[in-house]
Amino acid sequence: MAEFKGVMVCAEFVNGKMSPITMELLGIGRRLADDLGEELSALLIGKEAAPFSQQAVAYGAQRVYLVSNPLLDSYNSDAYTGAITSVCRQVNPSIMLLGQTDTGRDLAPRLAVRLGGGLAMDCIDLSIDPETKLMLQTRPVFGGNAYAVMITPTARPQMATVRPKTMSPLERDDTRQGEVIPLEIGIESSLIKAEIIETVKEEVEGIKLEEAEIVVTGGRGIGTVEGFDVLRKLAGVLGGAVGATRAACDEGLAPTTMQVGQTGKIVSPNLYIAVALSGAVQHLAGCSGSKHIAVINTDPEAYIFKVAEWGIVADYKVTLAPFIEKCKELSTQ
Repeated sequence: MAEFKGVMVCAEFVNGKMSPITMELLGIGRRLADDLGEELSALLIGKEAAPFSQQAVAYGAQRVYLVSNPLLDSYNSDAYTGAITSVCRQVNPSIMLLGQTDTGRDLAPRLAVRLGGGLAMDCIDLSIDPETKLMLQTRPVFGGNAYAVMITPTARPQMATVRPKTMSPLERDDTRQGEVIPLEIGIESSLIKAEIIETVKEEVEGIKLEEAEIVVTGGRGIGTVEGFDVLRKLAGVLGGAVGATRAACDEGLAPTTMQVGQTGKIVSPNLYIAVALSGAVQHLAGCSGSKHIAVINTDPEAYIFKVAEWGIVADYKVTLAPFIEKCKELSTQ
């Protein structure tokens, strides 16, 4: 039976840069590896990957596996699943971490089936049980109203996708030393069942929702498209991004690209300002990882108040204008 050892992070790249979630995964991966007394490795795939080997080391990787193949130059589910499966069967990591991103959500279940591993999706905390040395995987359940701690007793690797902005990266240290290992992976083109014909990038003005430290989200109670312009003013002053509930999107008050929730985007900002929304379970599933939640709502019985640290029972049309002016005033001091 193969010996499974070490922690492996699957890196991602966006617009020619290593994605922030990769640094966060390396941070938690290093802590898990240190608790196990084992090694942290990073798996970098594609033609863009090689220049980032030293960056992965600077953020904590002790070993970097580089995989290149013309079929891996752009993301393809079949090709990437095959390549990562091949690497894992050579390296046998005990723990594998991916981001809870579009790519991670696509890859992780495929890999778990191929490798026979155990997978927990959308984790917000990971640690090592000091007695069993198993990875404890904490994830929100019941729409974020409770947390479940899961383990994978026997299957290997123990796999988890991690919600962005829930883990802290290590401070970059360019003096860290690591080994870079190129791997030759053969991929049968006949196994690739889907072809990417065109990639259309979503045009986003300002800060992306998933990366924002402050998110201002409006619900159906905003009432008008112009009401969301007020939220944009607030987000602009605070340096944040604007989100919307599914109900607001369904009403045509905001585009679906702004939707936060179970069927929309998952956000984990430092501050989540919920305006004129009730706090449906499906919505909380997308924002329960926020570090602080503040609410403005006319209904004191709205469920969102139960999960918030601060709340104002008031009409946003009355409250936000002076609040925005005060924020502007403070920002100039």
